[in-house]
Amino acid sequence: MNKQQPRTTRLHKPKRTVSVIATGSYVPHKVLTNADLEKLVDTNDEWITTRTGIKERRIAAPEETTSNMAAKAAQAALDQAGISAEEIDMIIVGTVTPDMQFPNTACLVQNQIGAKHAICFDLSAACSGFLYGIEIAQQFISSRSCDTVLVIGADKLSTIVDWTDRNTCVLFGDGAGAAILRHRPGSHGIIHTTLGANGDYAEILHMPGGGSKLPLTKENIEARPNTIKMNGKDVYKHAVTAMVSAAHQTLETAGLTAKDLACVIPHQANLRIIDAIGSRLGLGQDKVFVNLQNYGNTSAAAVAIALDEANRTGRMKKDDYILLVVFGGGLTWACSAIQW
Repeated sequence: MNKQQPRTTRLHKPKRTVSVIATGSYVPHKVLTNADLEKLVDTNDEWITTRTGIKERRIAAPEETTSNMAAKAAQAALDQAGISAEEIDMIIVGTVTPDMQFPNTACLVQNQIGAKHAICFDLSAACSGFLYGIEIAQQFISSRSCDTVLVIGADKLSTIVDWTDRNTCVLFGDGAGAAILRHRPGSHGIIHTTLGANGDYAEILHMPGGGSKLPLTKENIEARPNTIKMNGKDVYKHAVTAMVSAAHQTLETAGLTAKDLACVIPHQANLRIIDAIGSRLGLGQDKVFVNLQNYGNTSAAAVAIALDEANRTGRMKKDDYILLVVFGGGLTWACSAIQW
């Protein structure tokens, strides 16, 4: 009797490489300059610029939601890729400002762009959300569970900023960025991603109210517990340390050095943090992409918007090695090495 031949299933197929095949972004039309902020709080352009590097930020209209911005960024990525929304198998949205508690923002994006076949979910990792989403997408595609994944970072931070706090209101803006991931034959794509978190420092960057621990009530609403609270000095210290460490770990695992990189795209939070990262990696300013002067810190959208702008302005060419590195509340951090 002939022995039965083993069945060939998807489980027996080797893992696939995963590439970013397209990017997109969207920022609101309204510009809020440092001069505009001088009218709201005790601050001035010199104070903001010297401490943060930010000159202006974009503010969404009252009727413009996180899902609206996310959908526009997604459509820009779809147009660049030349594919239809119906080809998307999964939508991941990194955000801390969802339209509502449920349904998730990804489902709302699905409806707006017509991605009727997509699995949809959000993830909350603050400013690290986009890269956390990239790694999750990479796992689904490499294991052949999905072929095409749309990852979006989107936040409408203007809704959770305390506009009376000059130390935080000058930092944040609104926007969305997107990337489409697929296997691309002949390209290594995402080489390695390092993820990290440390809940010991959750309270140095957080929004205490609005959840099950501290629901909003008429008694506490005047204290603005549903706005961003931050210890700037501690955030700076931990951000630099975590991102530099993650970058070194990622490069070592990927078999690369900083000299191999064509472009580093860091989280766009503060120019001092960005300069410190570039300096500790031994990189010149020409290798580090910066656009926070135009948008401020847009949380999960920041590195996604920067990636799209770097892509569309030709900062990296095919087969270039690039590094994306981020840090956010949680504390969370992430770094991805990618062959473009």
